[in-house]
Amino acid sequence: MSTEVDVAVVGSGHNALVGAAYLAAQGHSVTVFEADTVPGGAVSTVERFPGYRVDRGSSAHLMFRHTGIAEELDLAAHGLRYLDCDPWAFAPTPPGTTAPPIVFRTDLDATVASIGAACGPREAAAYRRFVAEWTPRAKATMAAFGSSPSAPRLGRAFWPTKGRASLTRMSRTYLASGDQLLDEYFDDERLKAALAWFGAQSGPAMSEPGTAPMIGFAALMHTLPPGRAVGGSGALTAALLSRLTADGGTVALGTPVTALHPPGGRGTDRAWKVTVATPDGARTVRARTVLAGCHVLTTLDLLERGGYDAARLPGWRRGIQVGPGVGMVLRLGTTAPPAFDGVPLADQAGLGLLVADRGHLARARGDMLAGDAPRRPAVLAMTFSGLDPSIAPEGRHNTTLWAQWYPYAVNGPGDWAAVAEAEADRIVAETQRWAPGFGATIEHRFVQTPSSLESELGLLGGNVMHVEMALHNMLLFRPIPELAGGRVPGAPGLALAGASMHPGGGVNGSSGRIAARLLARDLGHLARWRP
Repeated sequence: MSTEVDVAVVGSGHNALVGAAYLAAQGHSVTVFEADTVPGGAVSTVERFPGYRVDRGSSAHLMFRHTGIAEELDLAAHGLRYLDCDPWAFAPTPPGTTAPPIVFRTDLDATVASIGAACGPREAAAYRRFVAEWTPRAKATMAAFGSSPSAPRLGRAFWPTKGRASLTRMSRTYLASGDQLLDEYFDDERLKAALAWFGAQSGPAMSEPGTAPMIGFAALMHTLPPGRAVGGSGALTAALLSRLTADGGTVALGTPVTALHPPGGRGTDRAWKVTVATPDGARTVRARTVLAGCHVLTTLDLLERGGYDAARLPGWRRGIQVGPGVGMVLRLGTTAPPAFDGVPLADQAGLGLLVADRGHLARARGDMLAGDAPRRPAVLAMTFSGLDPSIAPEGRHNTTLWAQWYPYAVNGPGDWAAVAEAEADRIVAETQRWAPGFGATIEHRFVQTPSSLESELGLLGGNVMHVEMALHNMLLFRPIPELAGGRVPGAPGLALAGASMHPGGGVNGSSGRIAARLLARDLGHLARWRP
């Protein structure tokens, strides 16, 4: 392990690795320090059961393929291969009905035909209009996500047409709730529920202001669908590590950073001192710059241990909204895929939206806000072994059930250890309502609760998005206005990345690329100084 580097990277989540790879490609010396023995954070895959490649966090990469990062870093040359999740989503026949499934394919005409068969010609035409109107808006959102948030950049992205009428109309469009968007376009509640559940994967309920773009993002799925990395979500991490090491970067696993000591003032030592824990004891690494890719609250803790101005921290910590966007995950090894009526395995390439009305979602979220497990779980089902057989033994399947929303601290019986298995049983039972007999196919089960997501992956509060993706926590306000530029006042040479930062959670990578740009600028200014 080098004790002097240009860039010390805290954490090996995909955003941190993206930033590290860009900086190493520019010729800077980079070392990544990861507390876990498995790299990648929530973008990692392990053998949970014999012969199964099971994701620890994310599974479908909805946004990453729209960023251009894979092409810029030439990750295909480092083994990354994506399969199209096409269909990218499906809403099966609701329990107790004979209604046809709704299948969302990349091909817009095929999707419109499916909606027409399930919901009628008026809804089919409305969906075509929705895609036409929201595709450019979703592209504008992705453009805004690709750079540091600033008022001029956001203005150019979201309000490209000048004039008061345009400003007013587009402001209302972007600030509307997802439910309002759905009600403006559609009448069929089942179609609205499916799109609301897709949008809610960002965390907030679609009744909240500013959630319309989360549903509008569905329009982009008809230009490039979500990608499933061959071999599991962790294949993205493997490709980033390969690129990083090819350019001379290094990774120290099982080596947590325990403190970040900012450089002194003008005329003093300008090196960061990064304290790391190793099997041989604590060591200090001197770094010209630091890229912090861990949770923003973890970064603030590390700074406080390193002597950063503690007076600033309490207000910042209280302003960072971690909850309540949390869920439970079941990782299953099965003898057969879920038997959804009218949805064969070949059509289960994307997200299975197991809701038929928005009341189901509203009740689940309301229960969570009251501190209770939902009376009826809302489930997202994914069986990617049909698309990529390498992640399960021959004749077996790898299914993930994501259930929103669950509280971080449960009332009633006690802590999560006491109730996890019973809640997992309820999630399986809900899935069985849509796919009868599914429970009997389960041979292996691994349960992830909000508590275990925190302890295993560093997702504080169990929030996979780090910080709530509500309107007041996005863009110029993420995670709070004081830190929204990816910088910490009074800590020169430090850049923040990860889901805590703009543009937020999900497999995106943009915050890592933004941090790399900031540090490349810093390193240029520090070119005459070497630690």
